[in-house]
Amino acid sequence: MAVPRPAPSRRSLLRSGAYLGVTVLGPGASAPAPARAEGRDRTAAGYPPTHWIPAAASNYTVADRPTDHRIDRVVIHVTQETFPDAMRIFQNPAKKVSAHYMVASADGYIGQFVREKDIAWHAGNWDWNTRAIGIEHEGWVDRPEYFTDVLYASSAALTAAVCDRYGIPRTRSRIVGHSEVPGANHSDPGPLWDWDRYLRLVTAQPSVRR
Repeated sequence: MAVPRPAPSRRSLLRSGAYLGVTVLGPGASAPAPARAEGRDRTAAGYPPTHWIPAAASNYTVADRPTDHRIDRVVIHVTQETFPDAMRIFQNPAKKVSAHYMVASADGYIGQFVREKDIAWHAGNWDWNTRAIGIEHEGWVDRPEYFTDVLYASSAALTAAVCDRYGIPRTRSRIVGHSEVPGANHSDPGPLWDWDRYLRLVTAQPSVRR
């Protein structure tokens, strides 16, 4: 009698590219097109590896940032969903929500859903959407076990690279939680997110000259 094979894990699916619409790219690439990231080689800008998983076109606004809107802050989110469920939300045209990036809890995998030049719908405030990069983190605000060492480290490397790319100070006033956005009705990343630790990791990243 054949022994049933175990179901593949989320991590193996993510790494194999088995999710529909996933393209695994080299460090810093932001699109499945040839290696050009918004006019600049992101590998030189210190970006960690990212993976292009496009959000539905109806869930963000096409733009030409920072030409038409300056980018001067990073907004930190927690999904309140698993990575696959949040991914499906971003790819559902009816949901009207997206983020630029999402970081997985188990292994620090980074999916990119919206190009940085475009405006993701993540902050709940249009002005902040136009000027921010939104980074989601897999997990729940009341389940700190999702805030793993590798999630913090991977996200900090991404945030530091974004800050260097746009000349954003790596400070708490420019790297903010969703709950701090004016008019926001969300509580993430919540009181269990370790801001002191996160900012230490961000500021410890080597600076990349612009």
